[in-house]
Amino acid sequence: MHTLYHAPKKYPIYTAEQIKMWESRWFSAGNSSFGLMQQAAMMMSEKITNFINHQQLSNPKILVWCGVGNNGGDGYLIASYLKQQNHWVKIYAPFDAKSQDCQTARAFAEKLGVPIQNNTVNDGFDVHIDALFGNGLNQPLDDTYQQVIQNFNQQSGIKIAIDIPSGLHPDTAVPMPICIHADFTLCAMGLKLGLLIGQGKTYAGKTVLIPLIPKDEQLTSIATIDTCYPDIVPRANHAHKGDFGHLLIIGGHQNMGGAALMAGVTAMACGVGKVTVMCHKNHHSAILAHSPNVMVKDMNDIFDRQSFADYLLDIDGVVFGMGLGRDTWSKQVYQSMITMIYQSYSLKTVIFDADALYFLAKHPQKLPDFIILTPHDGEAARLLNTKTPTINQDRLFSLQALSQKFGGTWVLKGAGSLVCDKGEIGVCAFGNPAMATAGMGDVLAGLIGGLKLSQPQLSLLDMISIHALAGDYLANKTKIGLEAVQMPKAITKILNQKFS
Repeated sequence: MHTLYHAPKKYPIYTAEQIKMWESRWFSAGNSSFGLMQQAAMMMSEKITNFINHQQLSNPKILVWCGVGNNGGDGYLIASYLKQQNHWVKIYAPFDAKSQDCQTARAFAEKLGVPIQNNTVNDGFDVHIDALFGNGLNQPLDDTYQQVIQNFNQQSGIKIAIDIPSGLHPDTAVPMPICIHADFTLCAMGLKLGLLIGQGKTYAGKTVLIPLIPKDEQLTSIATIDTCYPDIVPRANHAHKGDFGHLLIIGGHQNMGGAALMAGVTAMACGVGKVTVMCHKNHHSAILAHSPNVMVKDMNDIFDRQSFADYLLDIDGVVFGMGLGRDTWSKQVYQSMITMIYQSYSLKTVIFDADALYFLAKHPQKLPDFIILTPHDGEAARLLNTKTPTINQDRLFSLQALSQKFGGTWVLKGAGSLVCDKGEIGVCAFGNPAMATAGMGDVLAGLIGGLKLSQPQLSLLDMISIHALAGDYLANKTKIGLEAVQMPKAITKILNQKFS
């Protein structure tokens, strides 16, 4: 279920422009552009051969779709090297080569006798390689190119994209307006954000990084993706529950108790010392019946300012907003809680989720870094006073806009969830579409609160990764119909994996 198809490691992520400038500096130093193309194509052809062998494809028929620029040049050379490795390979070139390196690469393929066709593609190929457009695409495709991509996607067989699926914006993961749907993407030079978030995760398939040249001093990443397993610290033999904090879950309107319960149960699964769910008293019996190790408290107690302030002295962290509601009573709870947060000196962390984000959008204010906010795309749109599609047009920009407007620390949930922690951007490498179900956000909020107290050495990105890894574990058994209530036990399994 992992996005990146290689050994665990932390990887930098770059924009398309950064990659271009990096290449340009390399060429300015006297290095050959065609030589780099040859190196990339040779490494990619070896990866393709290894993949074919791994898939146990017997004498597969391979068709390489070549464009007019340097990505097309990569394709011509890949086809040439595959032929030299005794593969059955053809080239489909619907348009003439334009860039000098592409023309040189085509001439090389012709000299080797690789068949090149420019007519309609017939089905019957086992492997299709997309070398139509690379990192340079920055405007919508015209109708002619859209038709070529539609034809590619209609073919049967394994599909491999070179550098980035043609038609996919390399920075935003938005199709322009359509793109190649690949099983694998061989990403050259450095990782592009568009392969790792949103729709890009679907269109890219498994991403394989092909590093080519050394990094230089002017190259800076915009984000990182960490495929390492989070480092869970074992408990000392003399540990007691007080070492792992007291977490307060605040949510649960009289008609919405489930969300707060799931957050509380998840926090307990993460090893927090004590959990109290502060909700409408209607839910107390159900919560205690489901999880008697969770304590309960009446939500109306929050309105007794002095008493609640004294109570908070025993609280280390707060998770706030799940099932809170949006009526007048809920608004009063929100306003009281905001006041208490700023008056408390004991809180180590506060998580805003769900309806807390709704009221923050209604009453914007700057927040301190210890408040973590976890919106999905729709909630982010409300916070930024825009529409959900606008958020998805550029998720990184939206995340940065949230941070700039409100302060705090942010998780923008979704495929390839994004984290903004003190200005540093991280991308979650794990997760799957089976997790797109009600209650997953409540579980995540409880998980962050629990791990902030029980495993404080973990980064926020580590915590998001643990949530996603638990989802991947469950999705190996259930692709459709995964329920959020299954997550706490899976989370405990992930946390204890290194000790088993």
